[in-house]
Parts: sequence; C-alpha cells; structure tokens
Amino acid sequence: MAQISQKTNSIKKIEVIVRQICPDLPEESWHIANFSQNKIFIEVGSPIWGQRLQFEKNRIANQLSIETEGAFSQVELKVNPYFNKAKPQASEIAKPKKSMSEASATQLRNVATIAPKSLQEKILKLAKHVNNTNN
Repeated sequence: MAQISQKTNSIKKIEVIVRQICPDLPEESWHIANFSQNKIFIEVGSPIWGQRLQFEKNRIANQLSIETEGAFSQVELKVNPYFNKAKPQASEIAKPKKSMSEASATQLRNVATIAPKSLQEKILKLAKHVNNTNN
C-alpha cells in the first residue's frame, strides 16, 4: 500500500510540474503514462501537443529532478492519438441492417439467369440468403 501511495503522490507532483511549465496544454491532451527508474513517460493525444511538450522537455526534466530530489530526471514523450478517444456505447454501434426486399432478390435471380456460371452461383446464393433473413 505504501508503494501505491508513493506512486500516486509522485504522479501528482509530476502533473503539477507539467501544468506549471505548460499552462496552455489542455488536461485532456496528455497524461502520465508510466514511470520507471529515473524516467517518466508522458503520453499525448496529438503530435502538435507532443511538439509543444518537446520544446519544454528539458525544463520539465530539470524541475522534475529538483522536485523529486533526483529520483526522476528524464522525460520521454509518446504520441498516442487514441488514448483519449471514448469507446462507443453498445447502443451507438451500428448494427448491419438487412434491407434487401423480396423484389430485389427477384431481380438478382433474373440477373443470375444471364450471368456466367461462376457469377450465377454467387448471385443465387446471395438471393437465397436474403430470402432466409427476411422470413
């Protein structure tokens, strides 16, 4: 538990440092992804914000070293444009609609009568499938 608490406090310190150095950086555009040994990993949502942090990377690393008494002295930036994208809810996921009518299936069968043998089999299979799903 002590390690978890220490890690949480370290992350909060790091976030404060980044916010102080880059106050124009929106909170939803970045987060502390991880840290290990003496390096922190900041993940950003776009290359633009990554570039902004890149300009301040040395200042962040210096301040980080001072605040953590040398425990962290390196900063690594990772661009991940998907880290802050919300996953669609089950209700938002479009379900395929089976909208082919019986008239369309009939037209497919008519086309199949004049189609080459290999294509004819595929068209008839499609028309048969439509019949099964609409019944």
